[in-house]
Amino acid sequence: MPSLGEMIAPRRMGTDFRWLMSASWTSNLGDGIALAAAPLLIASLTSSPILVAAGAMMQFLPWLLFGLLAGAVADHHDRRRLVMLANGVRAVIVLALVGFLISGHATVWMVLATAFLYGTAEVFADSAGSTLLPMVVGPADLGIGNARMQAGYLVANQLAGPPLGAFLFALGSFWPFLLQVLCVALAVLLISRITRTPVPEHASADGTGSKTHAIREGLRWLRGNAPVRTLVIIILVFNVTWAAPWGVLVLYATEHLGMGPVGYGALTTASALGGFIAVFGFGWLEKHVSFATLMRVCLSCEVLMHLAFALTTSEWVAFVIMFGFGLYAFVWGTISTTVRQRLVPMELQGRIASVNMVGVFGGLVIGQFIGGVLAQTWGLTAPWWFAFAGSAITLLLVWRSISHIAAAKPVLGDEAVDDLPEEPGEGGRPLVD
Repeated sequence: MPSLGEMIAPRRMGTDFRWLMSASWTSNLGDGIALAAAPLLIASLTSSPILVAAGAMMQFLPWLLFGLLAGAVADHHDRRRLVMLANGVRAVIVLALVGFLISGHATVWMVLATAFLYGTAEVFADSAGSTLLPMVVGPADLGIGNARMQAGYLVANQLAGPPLGAFLFALGSFWPFLLQVLCVALAVLLISRITRTPVPEHASADGTGSKTHAIREGLRWLRGNAPVRTLVIIILVFNVTWAAPWGVLVLYATEHLGMGPVGYGALTTASALGGFIAVFGFGWLEKHVSFATLMRVCLSCEVLMHLAFALTTSEWVAFVIMFGFGLYAFVWGTISTTVRQRLVPMELQGRIASVNMVGVFGGLVIGQFIGGVLAQTWGLTAPWWFAFAGSAITLLLVWRSISHIAAAKPVLGDEAVDDLPEEPGEGGRPLVD
């Protein structure tokens, strides 16, 4: 019987993957701690709803401002060192906040500025970090590798981190942020243990060159690659429809379903539990079900979830729906990332990943605005009906394209690369041996 370590990170994937996974899990724990502690800190310093909401916006704004630039930087520098540098900056920024909290001189404006600076450094860390996995594991292991990285996000960021952050905040406002500093610093140390130096082949030694030109190069490649372009558009549109009701989920849960604050917290936890369960089944799914089928099932479940939330008035039904959301959202996130990483040339991984993330956060901002207007005008179920209609129409339009996305091969020059594992059910061996 294989050991627990072998089940989590198979030996065939190499030591570098284990260091990368450990760093990701550790960093996610720190971010999960701040996920609960940061809003509590802002709320303890101001009663203004606008300033409290501004704290959440600091998560999105840096991606919209610097996302494309961060992708270009990642494609022209040593990506491992860039992750280490950006995470080091994050640790210093939060450590400065800890100092102000201990001295009693922290203000809400200082916290918001810290959130913006931290989020900016995080953009550069995540843009470079998203390119490391395809550089340390083979194409056949990208699926299981992304699943393990997603598992760390679910467990550390969504399940363990927030309760720990809230508990530590109750002991003292600086404690959760001090632990966050330690987690990020440890992540830097773990990343440094990767033995390979993942530098894009075309990157210059001094990192010179026009970043504007590099961004245009990435956008031009994306415009000319139909499978990846369609995948990015799907993610953008589905984030708009998803964010519309999610922006008012707390009001929907407490007022429409009558759950109360504790019930709302449990509702969000249910999705993380669903994703955690999916962690153990992803390997089997990848071996036995084609990516095209899985992508269609996941997006269909998204459409049905919106409809179910629009119709239900039962909190127990809502828990079941949210648990199911966690299951299919984990599978979708893992597959969409894996497909993108397989199709994008190594030297463009940072730029295309950053375009994808700009679309994600742009979709969230647009969707939340639409959801707020709809809820204010037509009630708390209106955003769910919008999400249902919008996602259903989008799915119908891209249904046939999904097969082309899942079956596409990366292209180098004028020839397609044929050494990728074939889709199960399409005449080939499983994606993971």
